[in-house]
Amino acid sequence: MSFIMITVLIDMVAIGLIIPVLPPLVGTFTAGSQADQAFWFAAVSFAFGIANFFGSPVLGALSDRYGRRPVLLIGFSGLALSFFVTAMATALWMLIAVRLFSGAMQANAAVANAYVADITPPEDRAKRFGLLGAMFGMGFILGPVAGGLLGEINLHLPFFVAGTLALMNWLYGYFVLPESLPVERRQTINWARVNPISSLKALSQLKGVGGLVAVIGLSALAQFILHSTWVLYTHFKFGWGPKENGLSLFAVGITSVLVQGFLLGKLLKIFSAQRLAVLGLLSSSLCFALWGAASEGWMMYAVIFCNLLGFSAAAAIQSLFSNAADASAQGATMGAMASLNSLMAVAAPVVGGGLLTLVSELPKGHWLIGLPYYFCALLQLAAMLLALRHFTRERARKAVLAGGHAL
Repeated sequence: MSFIMITVLIDMVAIGLIIPVLPPLVGTFTAGSQADQAFWFAAVSFAFGIANFFGSPVLGALSDRYGRRPVLLIGFSGLALSFFVTAMATALWMLIAVRLFSGAMQANAAVANAYVADITPPEDRAKRFGLLGAMFGMGFILGPVAGGLLGEINLHLPFFVAGTLALMNWLYGYFVLPESLPVERRQTINWARVNPISSLKALSQLKGVGGLVAVIGLSALAQFILHSTWVLYTHFKFGWGPKENGLSLFAVGITSVLVQGFLLGKLLKIFSAQRLAVLGLLSSSLCFALWGAASEGWMMYAVIFCNLLGFSAAAAIQSLFSNAADASAQGATMGAMASLNSLMAVAAPVVGGGLLTLVSELPKGHWLIGLPYYFCALLQLAAMLLALRHFTRERARKAVLAGGHAL
């Protein structure tokens, strides 16, 4: 577990470095209005998401066939190349092209989750996924704040640093990281099922959890709208720059590590994974509404630190899917979930960027600039209601089966 946690930490620090500076970098090529900047940043984000949507199921299936380690190494190579090319880009088409390449090559999060499933008994997976989530959070502590500070020096500098970290991770993976999937548990690739449509269909047919696919989709769409609009939203509403955005994402990382690394195990002793998922989605819905309504920058921090349950929902839902999947198909299952997330990542820049474009010319501090986050609040609320309905039906179904067996 320690090996994969270090791998994920380095990976997320590298990715986190570029978050505060990618939107301003896109802005250097537009030289137009804030609406132009929002549109082209959405286009760059769309390129990564659409490539990752098609690539994730394939890479997940490859990890079930050849092991997790080789596929992780492919992802690190793609990331390193994409960071260096982005740093040296001289035109928008270069940014879009390299994000397409990076999206197709990168399924690191899905493969890392499959790695954890390989080495963890089902009853401990929610807690272990939480530890892995804490490493994602730690990456968001170290990466964005460093990226914001480096971006104040030069917008291109964080990309060179991120590329160097990705290369370091490749070396760590090649020489240190052990393989988690034994040869006897590997399976041949069914190419008819590795396209994203088939993989999502298989995900929806997992016994006992298939009905949660829509919950994952709605919640992921809200999260990716947050990712794709945060930097521009805070700039439009509060006038924040790379440093302020880096510090705000530092706060997100701190809270994520606190919840997933330390509190999640205690929460799972109080609540079941199902109940924790419902409460987390409700907390996230309230959180998005408050972010949208915030009139001062400090309020964004207050909401982040109040959303403790919201950071636990993803690990709880992920453990339910992992436990429902066969041991030899963890890569395919996590790849399918990554593909669904990528589909939402494709839609998010279009939806979030479109909503933000509509309000981008309003004066700083106007309440309506929060329109993307009001929409996200509705998405999380809908996800919560669907999850509640699914768990209620599952309990009723199991009760009927138990009664039948008793007879």
